[in-house]
Amino acid sequence: MRRKGGGRREVADLDATLVSDLQSLAEPATMGDPMRPLKWVSKSPAKLASALCNAGHTVCANTVAKLLETRLEYSRQVNRKTHEGTNHPDRDAQFEHINASVLAAQVAGQPVISVDTKKKELVGNYRNGGSDYRPKGDPACVNVHDFPNKELGKVVPYGVYDVGTNTGWVSVGVTADTAAFAVNSIRVWRQRMGLQRHPDMRELTITADCGGSNGARVRLWKVELQRLADETGLVLHVHHYPPGTSKWNRIEHRMFCHITQNWRGRPLSSRMAVVELIGATTTNAGLKVECALDDGLYEKGVKITNAEMDSLAIEGNAFHPEWNYTIKPRNLD
Repeated sequence: MRRKGGGRREVADLDATLVSDLQSLAEPATMGDPMRPLKWVSKSPAKLASALCNAGHTVCANTVAKLLETRLEYSRQVNRKTHEGTNHPDRDAQFEHINASVLAAQVAGQPVISVDTKKKELVGNYRNGGSDYRPKGDPACVNVHDFPNKELGKVVPYGVYDVGTNTGWVSVGVTADTAAFAVNSIRVWRQRMGLQRHPDMRELTITADCGGSNGARVRLWKVELQRLADETGLVLHVHHYPPGTSKWNRIEHRMFCHITQNWRGRPLSSRMAVVELIGATTTNAGLKVECALDDGLYEKGVKITNAEMDSLAIEGNAFHPEWNYTIKPRNLD
């Protein structure tokens, strides 16, 4: 039996400055210091061991990894998204304004929708994030490179989430994510789902991000909404979330996240596969989603003149009119 304390001593016990030198290399501030051996490189055990050897120590990568964990309490960690950047001073006030407007519309029996564009998706035999159950040793084989298919290209899912009924509509576009496409998706939602669930619809409250095809500064978005109001006779109340707060838009965590979970690990082999996978999305809370392909051609770079903007029947709210405004039908006589 070996007596207590017997056996070969650890390298850190034999080399008095090894741990302190390793700590000086591992400290985050050392990566950008031009006087240090490590200059903007990954602090892997192999590179740390090499730097220590150059400084006169005798150590291997495995020993460095062990010392980092046992002596210095270091571990490999990924980035964590916590900093949201600069916040608008009226950010919270805008949230409260949106919530009050949504509640007022619901009390009046009028629908509230949350709209947004889901990220563009490659169509074809490409890798899709996530995993799904399959027979052991039989993964789905997909293309090595994600070069877009010239015939199938990408699709643009634009979603309309009905907050009161927990239902959603997604138009899968095949051209560009423009304001005309966004408003047409709302138009189709009204025809296919909205009127069935809200037969007394006279007004429509829309919550949207501050950027993208439905951005607060996009002229075409307001012009197309005016056309929708003229066609349907609806009074449209639009409220935009402040910049940098799109994740609080309800469609993100009430519908889009479930669509992503539903098709995880499955290649989006065709446009109809995208439509079917979105349409099959359900949750235990009762979410139901309908989807259809929108093969319309939507041109980019459409210019809106000042005269067209002056002709709009738009009225800004007293509180941040650039974020909150109402569009009423124009008199067509």
